[in-house]
Parts: sequence; structure tokens; C-alpha cells
Amino acid sequence: MHALRDQSRKDIWLFGGGEIFRSLLELRQVDTVEVSIMPVLLGGGAMLLPPPPQIAKLKLSGHRTYGSGIVSLIYDVQR
Repeated sequence: MHALRDQSRKDIWLFGGGEIFRSLLELRQVDTVEVSIMPVLLGGGAMLLPPPPQIAKLKLSGHRTYGSGIVSLIYDVQR
């Protein structure tokens, strides 16, 4: 992953993929997390981070609201 980041010199954007996300978080390769809240109530769903539990401290760096009711929260990962 380090080589890919160094080679491209651009951000890597991951959509979904909890297992990959957890691995990248463990490798300290995640700079920003964006979570969107959809205005729908579900009785279940996929976890953002699959087990085993991991703690990552986040700091809110931005947000967006959309007319549809979707709220997007943008967090920087604290090191």
C-alpha cells in the first residue's frame, strides 16, 4: 500500500469494503473517513468495521447536507 501511495502521489478512495478498510486503518494509511447517514430506518445492516474491535480517534473536519435528507460527515483520523 505504501508503494501505491508513493507511486501515484494521489489520494486513494475506498468505497465500502470493511475488511480492507480495517486493514488500511491498522497500517495507518487512512487519513479521512466520510460517513453518510441516509434517512431510512433499517432493522440491520453491514458494519463499518468488522471484528476484531479497533479504536480510531476521529475529528470532525466537515459536513454536507443534501435536500434529500442525506447528511455526510467528514472526519480526519487522529494519529
